[in-house]
Amino acid sequence: MTEPQQNKDEASKPLIKKCTYCQEMKPLTDFQRRTGRRAGPYSRRGPCRSCRGLAPQERAAASAPSGEETNSSAVPVTQHSLDANTAAHSLEASQPMDAQRPRRKPITDKARERHRQRVRHLLSRLKPADTRALRLNRNGMIRLRGKTDQGRRWHQEIELDLAMTLVRERMAVIVNPYTVRRLYSNKEFRQYVLKRDRYTCFFCGGYGDTIDHLLPRAKGGHTTPVNCVCACNECNQVKAARDVDEFIESGVPQPSPDDFEAPDNPDAPEDPLRT
Repeated sequence: MTEPQQNKDEASKPLIKKCTYCQEMKPLTDFQRRTGRRAGPYSRRGPCRSCRGLAPQERAAASAPSGEETNSSAVPVTQHSLDANTAAHSLEASQPMDAQRPRRKPITDKARERHRQRVRHLLSRLKPADTRALRLNRNGMIRLRGKTDQGRRWHQEIELDLAMTLVRERMAVIVNPYTVRRLYSNKEFRQYVLKRDRYTCFFCGGYGDTIDHLLPRAKGGHTTPVNCVCACNECNQVKAARDVDEFIESGVPQPSPDDFEAPDNPDAPEDPLRT
C-alpha cells in the first residue's frame, strides 16, 4: 500500500490511540510510525509526539490530574484535537482530563519485586536441554532451520557454541546431530514473552510492549526465552547495554504518582500488578 493510499484510509477512518505516558486518547496522527518489520499503515509507537520530547519529571507535571499545570496543559491538547477535524476527537478533548485518564492503584516497590520474582521463577523452570548429541558437519558448522513471520522456511549454518546456547536456553530443539530447529518466528517469540510476563515491565512494573535482554547483546546475550523479558519503551531505551542489577540500583523510571489512586485500606494486602 502506497503512502497516498495510507493517508486516504486514515482520513476516511479516523482512529484513536491511548498514549502510554499521559494516558490520554489522541488521534493516530499524534504518534510516530513504527519502522522495520513491525511497520504498517496503522502501526504507531506507544508514546505520543509531545510526551516523547519531555523528561520524566516534565511528563509527570503535564499529566497531573488537578491544579494550575493541568489547566494550562489542557489548552494545547484540546486545540490540537480540534484541528483533527473529527467530531469524536473534539468530543473527547472537551471532556475533563480526569474522566479520560483511567484510575488504578499505585505500584509499590514490593509489587515490582514480586513481579520480578515471578518472572525469574518462570525462567528457572526452563531447565537447560541436553546438547551432547550435537555433531559438526563437514563444514565444521551446525545447520539452523526456522520460519519467517510469513511462514517461509529458511536455513543457515551457525557455530557450535551458538547452537548449544539456543538449545540450552529453549530457543531451538535438536532435529538430528547436525541440525537444530528454531522454535519461534520473530513475531511468535515477541507475543510469547509479552503474554508470559503479562504485558508488565520487568523493571518499573508499568505497561510493557517491547522485549529487552537481561544480558545485553553487546555483552554476549542472545534472543532466547531465558534471556528476554517484557519492558516498557522508556526502560528499554534508558537501560541500553547496562546490566540488570546496575540499571535497577541506579533507579528505574517511575510512573507518576498523580496518575494513581491511593488505596482505600493501607493495611490490606496489595493487589498484583495490573496493566
